[in-house]
Amino acid sequence: MSFLFSKKPRKNPTRLFFATDLHGSERTFRKFVNAGKFYDVNVIVMGGDIQGKLMIPIIKEGNGRHRATVQGRVEHLETEEELNALMGKLDILGFYYKVMELDEFQSLQSDPQAVHALFNELARQKLINWVSLAEERLNGTGIKCFVTGGNDDEWEVLNVMKQQPTRSFFACENEMVQVDDEHTMISIGISTPTPWKTPRETSEEELGRMIDEMAAKVPDLSKAIFNFHDPPKDSTLDTCPMLDWDKDPPEQIIRGGQPVMHGAGSRSVREAIEKYKPMLGLHGHIHESQSVAKIGRTTCINPGSEYAEGILRGCLVTFVDGEVQGYQMTSG
Repeated sequence: MSFLFSKKPRKNPTRLFFATDLHGSERTFRKFVNAGKFYDVNVIVMGGDIQGKLMIPIIKEGNGRHRATVQGRVEHLETEEELNALMGKLDILGFYYKVMELDEFQSLQSDPQAVHALFNELARQKLINWVSLAEERLNGTGIKCFVTGGNDDEWEVLNVMKQQPTRSFFACENEMVQVDDEHTMISIGISTPTPWKTPRETSEEELGRMIDEMAAKVPDLSKAIFNFHDPPKDSTLDTCPMLDWDKDPPEQIIRGGQPVMHGAGSRSVREAIEKYKPMLGLHGHIHESQSVAKIGRTTCINPGSEYAEGILRGCLVTFVDGEVQGYQMTSG
């Protein structure tokens, strides 16, 4: 006799949207927050490098006129409409900016510490605004938003994410979080050394130690997500031009008229994936290396980044009971 009612009910799959390396781009972040509803997912994850890289002074010249130097070109702004258009352009590029008098600009030029303090203050304020935006857009949707920093982000800036009272937005770096009833995620944003000596870098050995410490907290590694900013070495998720670190700034190495390509990811991240065999690896860092790769049973993803164009690259992942059922790269 067959007892149909003895069968276990089928579990509903979890749908996750992952993006990374927004570098301060306002338009791209707004698209990320809206992706939860647009793609009908349960969880959205931001994988690091959320802070911008440059600050642009906009100098008052009187009579409603301003000037600013953007990407080596001096922009003369005759009207308020032109000023607002420039601000919109800088928001897309991920650049911070401040309108200031000429004497404030000249004072900043002679004080590198003041420049750094102003840069971080503008970065903190933008990140506070982003947390508020995510809370507003995700309120009542049931969508969880997890965000970690990357190697280009500074702790002084990242810390504001944890100072805001939130219900949908969660700063998750160096923590284990519950993605759904069964699956957990651990997140590490620090990378191995780069030619640019970014704010948060460490050795392979130290990164490996950090991963081991985090992995020890995971109750079931077969149902775990490793959200590590650094991609695994030689995985196709980390392919980029090889640079001559002895040049300032670093230059591409050319042989036979072609750039030399190599895997710039982390050996420690790859070894951890091979050792612990998590369900899913979410990575970024190498913008031009959009790819999906299998390392053993683990599906590893780098969606790439085109933040300066205001384009959000991402990946939709569906999983249930420790198994990735499918994935789809997105761009928009």
